[in-house]
Amino acid sequence: MKTIEELKKSGSIIFECISGSKAYGLATPNSDTDIRGVFILPKEQFYSLSYVGQINNETNDQAYYELRKFIELCAKNNPNILEMLNIPDECILYKHPLFDEIKKEIFLSKLCKNTFVNYAFTQIKKARGLNKKITNPVDKKRKSVDDFCIINFGKKSIYLNQFLSENDLKKEFCGLAKITHIKDCYNLFYNKKLNYKGVSKESANEVCLSSIPKEEEPIGLLYFNLDGYSSYCKKYKEYWSWVDKRNNERYKNNISNNKNYDAKNMMHTFRLLHMAKEIGEENLINVKRNDRDFLLSIKNAEFEYEDLVEKAERIKNDLDAVYKGFRLQEVPNLEVVNKLLISIRTEFYDQ
Repeated sequence: MKTIEELKKSGSIIFECISGSKAYGLATPNSDTDIRGVFILPKEQFYSLSYVGQINNETNDQAYYELRKFIELCAKNNPNILEMLNIPDECILYKHPLFDEIKKEIFLSKLCKNTFVNYAFTQIKKARGLNKKITNPVDKKRKSVDDFCIINFGKKSIYLNQFLSENDLKKEFCGLAKITHIKDCYNLFYNKKLNYKGVSKESANEVCLSSIPKEEEPIGLLYFNLDGYSSYCKKYKEYWSWVDKRNNERYKNNISNNKNYDAKNMMHTFRLLHMAKEIGEENLINVKRNDRDFLLSIKNAEFEYEDLVEKAERIKNDLDAVYKGFRLQEVPNLEVVNKLLISIRTEFYDQ
């Protein structure tokens, strides 16, 4: 059982819900529908070597956790997992009676302060990280090895293509020979009759070397900026992978608002910080947000990035006082958690 289709046919799912923005009450017309769930592996597979802890679809907007992994993540106070213990009723698609035995009171602890805050500030970093791609696009036409080759001749250094153009030379008649003990440097030769291999091949990531007769004299020294080329290739791949996968409506929103951050990431920063405060004060996981208007105003990029970071820091510092009280256990009682896990699995298999 490795795919969601196989999982749904197996009868192993004990909980399934709509999560994400629709569960938070923050959905807009263009919001995706995220699905999360919990399943219990068939007994034979659980006891075999083929344990499966999680099953996702290709886009990761559907994810199902095996009971053991789900309980482990709850015990670590993972924010995305804990919220499944208090999903609004209208977002629950299916719930087996056994799932009701997994109560939030067993898991909520002072660990939440760090897990929620760390996740919140990760969102802040992501908000700026996206901006690098927004404001620094990479041309679709990919640069070649030739674009990172520099020619030194006489007292001048210019790029290969400029050198060839200015001297009315053709790439295919060029030949390179490596210069011993000097990294990424080559003697450049030119001869129309000697079948040189040129500077590089179209699909290659390195320059080409040719067999050079001893009597031939170089017309210049070529330096191939290999580190620069490698860095460019990585940036090119990352950028166009991001373009393929990005949410275009979200991208257009950030562009149209002309803000220096990804507004959706910043919205989730404050959702997480507010949830952390509510857990500390009320021992509750409020998934459906009563601060919806404020969060959507952040999503609409109505604030400056620096102001939001300053506000987030203040909330973070306030949480120290909130979590000093005795309302929450220090950490989940793993003995109680383990008994719960064994009890649910045993009962499920007995059924």
